[in-house]
Amino acid sequence: MASRNLIASGRKIVAIGRNFSEHAKELGNAVPKTPFFFLKPTSSYISNGQSIEVPTGCEVHHEVELGVVIGKDGRDIPASQAESHVAGYTLALDMTARNLQDAAKKAGLPWSAAKGYDTFTPIGDLIPKDSIPDTNNVDLSLKIDGVTKQNGNTKDMIFKVPMLIEYVSSIMKLQAGDVILTGTPAGVGPVKPGETVTCELGTKGTILSQLRFPVVARPNKP
Repeated sequence: MASRNLIASGRKIVAIGRNFSEHAKELGNAVPKTPFFFLKPTSSYISNGQSIEVPTGCEVHHEVELGVVIGKDGRDIPASQAESHVAGYTLALDMTARNLQDAAKKAGLPWSAAKGYDTFTPIGDLIPKDSIPDTNNVDLSLKIDGVTKQNGNTKDMIFKVPMLIEYVSSIMKLQAGDVILTGTPAGVGPVKPGETVTCELGTKGTILSQLRFPVVARPNKP
């Protein structure tokens, strides 16, 4: 419960964009030379077993990611000290209304609507820091109805975790409970109501987190 409370108490989700070159290429984006990020609301969190909602008119895509959970406040954190600010890690999904994102990009507008719907950040519990001694060797996979769609490893990240913590904290204070989503491997694609999304995170053949989310149409509420 304490691990769940730490994540739930976080004030922000910092999502790193295009941090796997093959994912950037599959969407026709340039591979970044420096990190960039966007923010997601913590109100978009859902826990294992809860439903991912597909809003009317949205083409929603899955993006499986390693999340870094901050354990200690810090600003201007050097990469050499980044690990001391990490409480642990988590498995997460960055759900994206791709058609809204594409339209926003073409118009030069922010992506907040495309990334910020309720249920758009499914997330697991805290994985103890010592369970992942090397954040450059974490397996990430995602299936829809048992069919593998994403299967990658964080060794392919362009910008590594210590650099990401240094970069983000040079702009804004990182606070205990904040989550940095470190990017997604290639293979993103749509989810539809009636499907079930399952995902896993592991290292050296050991599964550390498994999550399952049914997909439903977003209900109309008064």
